[in-house]
Amino acid sequence: MQVTSVVANTVIVPMGTTLIYPNHAMQNREFTLVKIRGSNGAEGFGFCCSGTRVGHLSTIAVRDLLRTHVVGKDPQQTEEIWNAMFRDSVLHGRRGSVMRAISAIDIALWDLRAKDANVSLCYLLGTNRKDRVPAYASGGVYMEGKTADDLAREVAGYAEMGYRAVKIKVGGLSLKEDVVRVKACREAIGSEVQLLLDANNAWSDAHTAIRAVRQFEPYDPGWIEEPVMPDEMEASAAVAAAVSVPVATGELEATRWGFQQLIHYKAASILQPDAAVCGGISEWRKIAALAAAHSIPIAPHWFPEIHMHLVAATSNAIWVECVPDTRVSSFALILKSPVEVQNGDAVLPTGPGMGIELDEKAVTRYSVDGWH
Repeated sequence: MQVTSVVANTVIVPMGTTLIYPNHAMQNREFTLVKIRGSNGAEGFGFCCSGTRVGHLSTIAVRDLLRTHVVGKDPQQTEEIWNAMFRDSVLHGRRGSVMRAISAIDIALWDLRAKDANVSLCYLLGTNRKDRVPAYASGGVYMEGKTADDLAREVAGYAEMGYRAVKIKVGGLSLKEDVVRVKACREAIGSEVQLLLDANNAWSDAHTAIRAVRQFEPYDPGWIEEPVMPDEMEASAAVAAAVSVPVATGELEATRWGFQQLIHYKAASILQPDAAVCGGISEWRKIAALAAAHSIPIAPHWFPEIHMHLVAATSNAIWVECVPDTRVSSFALILKSPVEVQNGDAVLPTGPGMGIELDEKAVTRYSVDGWH
């Protein structure tokens, strides 16, 4: 089989509300979607989130820079294709929009390979889990008018669904207000459900982050995510060394070399590579192996549609992140069916490939310029 075509599309999907993050507000998400067709008629699908503005940059990278390295190739040659894309884009990429475009293409190639083999992607990768993987409910975002009581009811609802861990945002209000929110959540979910905290790079320096995390420690957080900016690895390491709460980070990091630096600095005890950011499935697996060599667990960021397969096939992967509220994720709005969660576990699809299908009517509705 050879690749006969690579097409991409930008979709802008509204959130239905305004989400308030520590460093920005969000009303929509932009995604680059990729379809790769093989000479046998099979079609692979890949994707990345390309931000809340100028998401078309990743789509342009697919169309004008990268697909020349894919068309005409055997999709089994994922390593050769990845290396060619990376080398040709080193001036423009290595991270950011171009690396996300590489990620979307690589995901589509693996999806095509699994469909060609007529197996679920996790089985192609070599699953060590039979039919499901542990998931946590990610939410707890800031919204105008949302109170600590509202937040407590939200996370209690996730616990009632069977989730054994829930995640909320911190760092977007005063420390005093955030402590009230964390306390309310712990009381709402009890001691048996893990409470994960996500700062989204909120704190400007290690001292401020350490002071904040120490205020949260009495409520037994399972981790503190992205306490400082992603390139401030020494600051992240200082936080990790000073607090009892594990530091998790990596959702904005790319390639094995970026994660090697996180490990070198001891910047986190849990790594969170996102296959749609770090370089696709091919690179994600290298990162996971690197982490395993240092006895570091992996908890991938977002997109359970792809990460449940990777977690199932990776011995040091511990969680899949699920976002029950489509106002927070919105990716599910362009799919025919969401990821199935039963008693806090993501159920692995049994169909070929990733096991997800686009809602083409929704894609057309939110599309910027169509598939080409």
